[in-house]
Amino acid sequence: MNPDFLEPKKLTVTVDRVMYHAQASTPPDRPHCFVYFISIHNDTDRDFTVMGRKWVVTNSEGELTVLEGDGVVGQFPKIEPGEKFSYNSFHLLDTHSAVAEGSYLGVDSDGRKVVTRIPRFEMIVPPMIC
Repeated sequence: MNPDFLEPKKLTVTVDRVMYHAQASTPPDRPHCFVYFISIHNDTDRDFTVMGRKWVVTNSEGELTVLEGDGVVGQFPKIEPGEKFSYNSFHLLDTHSAVAEGSYLGVDSDGRKVVTRIPRFEMIVPPMIC
């Protein structure tokens, strides 16, 4: 393991809520919209700045979609010690269920590269929609 990419013991991510958004305007090839609410908690003694993210979404047919990008929701949040950054975003699915997981990449106040995991969560279309 590259020593620059250490997962701090107290930099954590929580998936606070996942909900199906039935009224969302979606393309025909990905008709199911899930909104998720995430918090990144910094319980370390250093600032942490989110520089990028990587998501891996596996649908119910076993197909993977990998999404990578700079920052998070158009921002590069700097999270002070003892603080958290919360946001919401969404995934569009082409199947009735999927699981998502990933990581945030960033730097701490000493310039060290840091990675922290996004815990795995499920997205399942409610039975009344199927």
